[in-house]
Amino acid sequence: MKCPYCGEDDTRVIDSRPADDNSSIRRRRQCDKCGKRFTTYEKVEAIPLVVIKKDQSRESYDRTKIESGVFRSCHKRAVSIDQMNALVDQVEAEIFNQEKREIPSSYIGELVMDHLEKLDPVAYVRFASVYREFKDVSIFMDEIKKMLNK
Repeated sequence: MKCPYCGEDDTRVIDSRPADDNSSIRRRRQCDKCGKRFTTYEKVEAIPLVVIKKDQSRESYDRTKIESGVFRSCHKRAVSIDQMNALVDQVEAEIFNQEKREIPSSYIGELVMDHLEKLDPVAYVRFASVYREFKDVSIFMDEIKKMLNK
């Protein structure tokens, strides 16, 4: 690591500790030439993920979109914030475990619905009604009947 003060290449780590909820490492370094200290942060480089939308356009993956959909569908339900965050974490882990650079939004939507169905049936129907764009009550009722027959 190059010293930001004198430009020397020879620096050493004098202290390391986790930072940002264990998602990065904070390192205190000291330059062997000028003796000055400085801090660096080491973070895992994430593979950029692109989501392929229904209209075939592409956009960067955004966790907050999943969170907002899940939170909206669980509104006024007996589902805690911790349960919702755990669901989003599980979905995100499954997405990134695919190790693909591009992933269809339909795959993400189906994952969210699978997890919501197990967590809260009403939240599942709420999410599905928006995600699948139910046009009338009969489609809505068909989805509920499928759930009841399981």
